[in-house]
Amino acid sequence: MKSKLIFNPILLVQGFILLFSLCFVNKSFAQKTPEEMKGWKEMFNGKNLDGWTAKIHHYETGDNYGHTFRMKDGIIEVRYDEYEGDFNDRFGHLYYDTPYSYFLLSMEYRFVGEVHPGTPSYAYKNSGVMFHSQDPRTMLKEQDWPISVEMQFLAGLEEGKARPTGNMCSPGTDVVFREKIDPRHCINSASETYFGDQWVKAEIIVLGDSLVTHFINDFPVLQYTNPQIGGGVVNRYDPKMKIDGKLLSEGFIALQSEGQPIDFKNVRIMNLKGCMDPEAKNFGPQFLKSDPESCEY
Repeated sequence: MKSKLIFNPILLVQGFILLFSLCFVNKSFAQKTPEEMKGWKEMFNGKNLDGWTAKIHHYETGDNYGHTFRMKDGIIEVRYDEYEGDFNDRFGHLYYDTPYSYFLLSMEYRFVGEVHPGTPSYAYKNSGVMFHSQDPRTMLKEQDWPISVEMQFLAGLEEGKARPTGNMCSPGTDVVFREKIDPRHCINSASETYFGDQWVKAEIIVLGDSLVTHFINDFPVLQYTNPQIGGGVVNRYDPKMKIDGKLLSEGFIALQSEGQPIDFKNVRIMNLKGCMDPEAKNFGPQFLKSDPESCEY
């Protein structure tokens, strides 16, 4: 990856901007030592899906149709072997039950197997994680996508043809990219293309409604600001939930199901909002956003 950045001036400039911005805006975060970077929370218990809620298109919230999302040997599997008929746009998401605003999210993923019959072609080797999402309990049965921002995961389909991962997609949302709202539904990252069933590490730092930075295999690949409600793509939603122009400062996190089998592991989160008073019992050196009301003495 580094050699490509050296020899490709566009990627070189973009990578420099990403690194400079990250260090400047997150100066206190970047200066933390490994010993200080405490506060990681495992989001799965390794045994079951307790603490998570499924919402699959055509089904009510909480119905994990066809055992789509399952836990096996500490790995979260997305599978379709229990589906009846073709895929029928049964796009699904598995939501963590706690919303977050400032956080560092980390996971590894790999694509496995073949797509379920009837899966749209764009979903081949395609999945992702949603953040700043609406509560799944506010989604209508026939709503196809949650109003959210997505860190999109892709894998290569054809040798010699680039297909970056860690991209940004925006169902029912907009983001500011290069100082203006970008009209595209998806913005490609500067990542390499990964083929096969290799594990890929994906991380994202989200600072409320301000800065968002994507990382693939520890390298920053995309950055944008001001996630907000807007745009299209999402359909058959409750109109009360789509207030275009409203900045998204927090929301739910969800793993995606689009017809392509995929595995997730080491899904963990670091809350970056909390008590920043060193005199408090629950002071955390990793916090970037002060939450005085959470302090305990």
